[in-house]
Amino acid sequence: MVDRYRRWLDRKTAERCAKNLKRNGFDVRLVPTPEAACREMLAMITEFETFGIGGSETIRQIGIISELNGMGKTIHDHWKPDLSPDEVQAVRLDQGRCDCFLCSVNAVSAQGEIVNVDGIGNRVTAMTYGPRKVIVVAGVNKIMPDLTQALERVRTVAGPMRAKSLGMETPCAETGECTDCHSPQRICRITTILHRRPMLTDISVVLVGTPLGY
Repeated sequence: MVDRYRRWLDRKTAERCAKNLKRNGFDVRLVPTPEAACREMLAMITEFETFGIGGSETIRQIGIISELNGMGKTIHDHWKPDLSPDEVQAVRLDQGRCDCFLCSVNAVSAQGEIVNVDGIGNRVTAMTYGPRKVIVVAGVNKIMPDLTQALERVRTVAGPMRAKSLGMETPCAETGECTDCHSPQRICRITTILHRRPMLTDISVVLVGTPLGY
């Protein structure tokens, strides 16, 4: 019974977020499941041939990469195994020049703002300028009531979990708490907030009614 009302509340929160994202200039799609998100994305990308993939667990969870491979599309994914450091760098640059860039976010405010914190910057660069199309996918767990809490989510949830998943030697990966560290492996270095859709970038946001990613 509790799950039923949690799903109801999540849906209402996502609907409010979608309304405000649209008001801020973003195209928005509300879907219930990861499978529905994959189908929605496939319907938007048939005309594109080259795809950049941000370092995103969410994108991998919804199965879109295997679908693109099956369609014979060119995929620029710096998580592919056995890439040399120079090849990884080349892939990251190609992500900003592709037809379509796919990524997730660290948080979205219910007021319609998209928040990301990067360590290198290839994701936030490709999201804001370069590709003809950007598709952002976010589970309901990424939606926070306002911008302040969205930024706090990055510091207290997404940052520590991401650092741990990457095997980084940072205080947060050890303790689960952010100390605003100066670690050489710190992944929180560049913060971007999309208050409105960038003028020259076509961005669709797919909000998924289940938790995804970190």
